[in-house]
Amino acid sequence: MNIAAKNNTAPALTVAIIGGGFTGAAVAYHLARHRGAERSDILVFEPRSAIGKGLAYDSSDPTHRINVPAGRMSLFPDQPEHFALWLASNDVLADDPGAYRADGSVFPRRSVFGDYVLSQVKPLLEAGLIRHIRAQVMHIAKTDTRWQVEDSEGNRVSADILVIAATHPAPQPPARLASALEGHPRYVADATRPDALEPIRTSDRVLVVGNGLTAADVIASLRARGHKGRILSISRRGLRSRGHPAVPQEPYGDFLSPPPRTALELLMRARTAVRAAEAAGFSWHAALDQVRAQARPIWQNLPIVERRRLVGHLRVFWDVHRFRIAPQVEQALDQAVVEGDLEIAAGSILSASRTGETMDVVIRRRGGAPETSQFDAVVITTGPAHGGILASQPWLSDLAKAGSLTMDPTGLGLGCNEKGEALDLDGKPQPDLLIAGPLARGVFGELMGLPQVSEYAAFIADRVARSIAALR
Repeated sequence: MNIAAKNNTAPALTVAIIGGGFTGAAVAYHLARHRGAERSDILVFEPRSAIGKGLAYDSSDPTHRINVPAGRMSLFPDQPEHFALWLASNDVLADDPGAYRADGSVFPRRSVFGDYVLSQVKPLLEAGLIRHIRAQVMHIAKTDTRWQVEDSEGNRVSADILVIAATHPAPQPPARLASALEGHPRYVADATRPDALEPIRTSDRVLVVGNGLTAADVIASLRARGHKGRILSISRRGLRSRGHPAVPQEPYGDFLSPPPRTALELLMRARTAVRAAEAAGFSWHAALDQVRAQARPIWQNLPIVERRRLVGHLRVFWDVHRFRIAPQVEQALDQAVVEGDLEIAAGSILSASRTGETMDVVIRRRGGAPETSQFDAVVITTGPAHGGILASQPWLSDLAKAGSLTMDPTGLGLGCNEKGEALDLDGKPQPDLLIAGPLARGVFGELMGLPQVSEYAAFIADRVARSIAALR
């Protein structure tokens, strides 16, 4: 079935946005309100019942909280406190006193932020300025000057402009675990799936593979469910995600006078800034917050070879300091460690096997000999499989095979220019194919935190509006 333009009497141009999480909803919202996009048909393909939530903000788990204080979360880049004001004006947190911290910061449940985004987009949906196509995109092809989009419901759309607002692919479990444990009722290959932890029993011995944000969520969720069994959380370096400072701090230092030209120089300057910040009475957070604030020009001034070096050698250290866990989650992990229920370790997994429902895993801890441990549940939280982006969905494979999409040289996302236009195999930008959200991270550097994603979504909406004007 073909989806027709909403107004057959007007020269409407169709914009297809693939993905209706926060990024897709934000692009659609800002585009629908852009004067340059009048009479445009804006379609958002999202299989969930509501747009604006996506994987991150559709969680029903009450322990899943936003990782950034509400005062810095907003759909509007120029109004950073918009979400916090919405919370107060709607008395949303009346039944969640745990959201408030002693320093005045607020960390609501993630689902609340999803509700906020939907509340802003809903009037535009009801007015027909945005159309939600509740289906999964299956195939995309380019014919002449238009994109042909086919979804899981058999709908076909002919679009003038295509915006990719999909998220990173699911984690890729270590092959030696997947081959041995696949099919076990408590082998959780993707902890982000709804109810993924349901099969895990209260006293189960649990192995968590990974130590990032998802691992922290898993452990906090298990604790909230009353789990009292032993938990071993293991990663190659054994680095656990850090928390927020005890009191808010302004960014400290400067990394742009001049910008570093190598990954090593950036590392040395960051260490120097941390020492200076601590000497001035601040914590390390202040120095690294300045790195984050200046991340885009820092990244764009680094040669490609140095970006690759940074990703290969320093990214894991940056991630555990940059992507901080909510105080409530940090408290749950600290308590588990103190009570002896949680061990965080550095090491690698050598092999795995099954003896009935028991999973035998051979682990080599850093500096130690291989040892076999028994677990009743294994949960994979290794983070997105960046290298598998182009093969993660059929429509992405279609675009890659047609030469319309390539990987960014750093391996963090899809190739695009500084306008967000996807680069084809010949490196030529495509003004009618734009990359929104974290998949553009390889070019822009800092595109994982909500404030940066929000700003970039508004930028992409403006670029689309400019393309619409050019096509007319």
